[in-house]
Amino acid sequence: MQLTNWLPTTKKEVELRSWNELDVILFSGDAYVDHPSFGAAVIGRMLEAMGLKIAIVPQPNWRDDWRDFKKLGKPRLFFAVSAGAMDSMINKYTANKRLRSDDAYTPNARPDMRPDYPTIVYSSILKQLYPDVPVVAGGIEASLRRLSHYDYWQDKLLPSILMPSKVDLLVYGSGEKPLQAIVKAMQNGAKISDLTSIPQTAFLQKNIEKQANDICLFSYEECLKDKKKQAQNFRHIEEESNKMKANRLIQSTNDSFVIVNPPCPPMTTDELDASFDLPYTRLPHPKYKEKRIPAYEMIRHSVTIHRGCFGGCAFCTISAHQGKFIVSRSKESILKEVKAVTQMPDFKGYLSDLGGPSANMYAMAGKNAAICEQCKKPSCIFPTVCKNLNADHRPLLELYQAADQIPGVKKTFIGSGIRYDLLVYPFDDGELSKSARDYTRELISRHVSGRLKVAPEHISPEVLQCIRKPDFTAFYRFKKIFDKINKEQNLKQQLIPYFMSSHPACTETDMAELSIISKDLDFHLEQIQDFTPTPMTLSTEIFYTGYHPYTLHPVFTAKTKEEKLQQRQYFFWYDKAYKNQIISALQRLKRNDLLRKLYPAKV
Repeated sequence: MQLTNWLPTTKKEVELRSWNELDVILFSGDAYVDHPSFGAAVIGRMLEAMGLKIAIVPQPNWRDDWRDFKKLGKPRLFFAVSAGAMDSMINKYTANKRLRSDDAYTPNARPDMRPDYPTIVYSSILKQLYPDVPVVAGGIEASLRRLSHYDYWQDKLLPSILMPSKVDLLVYGSGEKPLQAIVKAMQNGAKISDLTSIPQTAFLQKNIEKQANDICLFSYEECLKDKKKQAQNFRHIEEESNKMKANRLIQSTNDSFVIVNPPCPPMTTDELDASFDLPYTRLPHPKYKEKRIPAYEMIRHSVTIHRGCFGGCAFCTISAHQGKFIVSRSKESILKEVKAVTQMPDFKGYLSDLGGPSANMYAMAGKNAAICEQCKKPSCIFPTVCKNLNADHRPLLELYQAADQIPGVKKTFIGSGIRYDLLVYPFDDGELSKSARDYTRELISRHVSGRLKVAPEHISPEVLQCIRKPDFTAFYRFKKIFDKINKEQNLKQQLIPYFMSSHPACTETDMAELSIISKDLDFHLEQIQDFTPTPMTLSTEIFYTGYHPYTLHPVFTAKTKEEKLQQRQYFFWYDKAYKNQIISALQRLKRNDLLRKLYPAKV
C-alpha cells in the first residue's frame, strides 16, 4: 500500500501529493490510525471528501522548540485540535490520581506522549505561533468541558475550556455536520468570528443579543460561590443535550459570555453510512512500522453499527457526547465493512465485535417522532422502558445472521456491552418480548466469545436509582436465562458483571452487601472500577456539589482516598490479603449480621 493512501503527516508526505498549501491541519493527542473508530481519521477523511487538502499531526512534541507545530506551516482555513478519543486526564491518571503506566492510543502504549489537557496546550502553542489563524477545537475533552465543569484532578470548578485554550470555535459531539457547515461558510468568505449560528458549536463573545428561548445559566462566578447553582445549571445542560429541539445556552464567565448553540439534528442513516464508507486504509500510519497500538489491536476486526445511547447512565459520557438518539448504519454499509475486514491479511475468521456504545440498541427509535420531539428525559429505559420506544431486536438479529453468512466469517462475537434490562423487560407488545427472547438465545448460543460482559454496576436500590440503572432483580432474571441456555447448548460460558464502588449514594455498608451478593453468586469480581468523576456527567455534579441536580436534595458521596479504599476492598472479600481488614471494618460498622454471612467461621 502506498504512503499516499494515508492522509499526510509530514512535509515530505504533503510534497508526495504535489500540494503547495494545506486547507486544514489537524493536531491530535492520539496516534494516527486511519480507521473509522478514530476521530482524527474520521474528521480528516470527511474534510478530504469535501475536496480539501488535509494533514494530520499526531501526538506533536509540545516540550521542545515546537517544530511539530511549525513543520507544515499555516493552513488556508484553520487549525483543528483534538485531545483524542478519551479525556486526557482519564487516559493518564487512575481514580487515585496516579499516573497510568500505559496509553492505549499511543505506539507501544508509551504513557508520556501527550500533555495534560492537550486541547489547551496545543491550541495555546498554535495561537502563539500563528495568532492570525483560526483554531477550532473538538473531541471528547473539549466537548465535555464547554461550560463550567468540575475537574477531579485539580479538585476545583473550572470555567469553559474556551477560556484557557483561546480557541476561536469549539465543536461538541460528533463533529462531521458542524465542521462541514464551518468549512462551507469559510469557503464562501465568512470569517471565523462571523460563525455564531452554526449548530453544535460553542464560542466566546463580549456582548450578546439574547434570543427568545435562550437559557441563561448561572455565571461561573456564581457557581464558584454556590455549588447548588452549579447543580441547577447541570440539569439545563443535560436536558438541552437530550432534546431534538433544544435551546441556546449562555453562561457569563469573567468579562465574556460562553454561548453554546443547540446540537444538530441527529445524522441520517445515509449521512452515517457516508462517514463509514470513506476510503480508510483501516491501518495505523506506516510511520509506526511494527509498533503496537493497543486501542487499534482491540478494534481492528470489529465493526461499529450505530452511534448514540439512550441508556442515560449517570456516570457515562457517551450520551453527553454522541447524544441519546440512535443513528444506525444501513445493513448494506455494515456488511460492506465486514467484507473489508475479511480481506485483512491477519483476519482468521473471527469478528471481535459487531456493536456500538450499547450493543443491542441498533435501529431502535421512538414509534411516534412527535413525542420524541417534546421529550427531554436523559434516558429512554430508566426508570422503565418508554412506551414510545420501538425496542425491536429483529433488525439486529437479522444483521448478525447476515454477517455470519459472509464468506470468510467463521464467528461473529459481540464485544460491546449489552443492556440486559431491554432483554428481560415485560413489554406490553408481545412481538417486542418475542424479539428480545429470540435475540437473547441467538446472542448466548452463537455470539459470546466465552465471556459475556454486562454492567449491573451495583446491587443497592438507592445507588442504582442514582446511577439510572434497573433494579438488581433484572440481573438475576438475565443470569437465570443465561445459565439455562448455556446448559441447553452444553456451553461453558461465563457472565462477567461490571461493578462500581464509591459512586454517589454508595455507602460502605452498600459495598459490604454487594460483597455478600457476589459471594452468593460465586463471583470473584474482575471487572470493577472506583468511580472517577469526569466532566459533564450527573454523577460528577453530585460528587462535586453534594446535591442531586434534579431534586437538589443532598447526596452522600465517598470522597477521600481513605473512604474510597474502604469501599473498594469489599470487591476482594475472597482474597486473604483483605480478609482481616474487612472483618475489622464490619466490626467497626457493628454489622455482625453481614460478617456472619461473609465469614461464618469468624463469628
